[in-house]
Amino acid sequence: MRVMGLDMGEKYIGVAVSDPLGCVAQGIETILRSKQKQKDIAALKELAGKYNVELVVVGLPRNMNGSLGEQGHKVLAFVDRLKTDLKLAVETWDERLSTVAAERVLLSADVSRARRKKVIDKMAAVIILQNYLDAHWSPGCS
Repeated sequence: MRVMGLDMGEKYIGVAVSDPLGCVAQGIETILRSKQKQKDIAALKELAGKYNVELVVVGLPRNMNGSLGEQGHKVLAFVDRLKTDLKLAVETWDERLSTVAAERVLLSADVSRARRKKVIDKMAAVIILQNYLDAHWSPGCS
């Protein structure tokens, strides 16, 4: 089953998809957010169709104490729209520190600051999705 992972930022949506077996996440795109949510959803719907996605996992930003802040509530509202408009299963996944982890990966790979800025959301989506896949490990993955 192919899964799509999303990192919902204020300016960008990082997008990752799994391989067909649902074992490994790969970053595919960073979408510049529109003021019209329907444009964001249309772009995600197109990607979901292109990659034959059956499930969407959206990173849910939580405070370090586990509570939801303003951004978390915005993400939940967007998730409700995704469920309706994509007609796919949509789940949330705790994304605490995913951007920090993505930054560390990019720093360790000696990626320039300008390039990091362009790919950080996509890398965060990969980390969110890979954490989800690892937690839902399937015997077909080794």
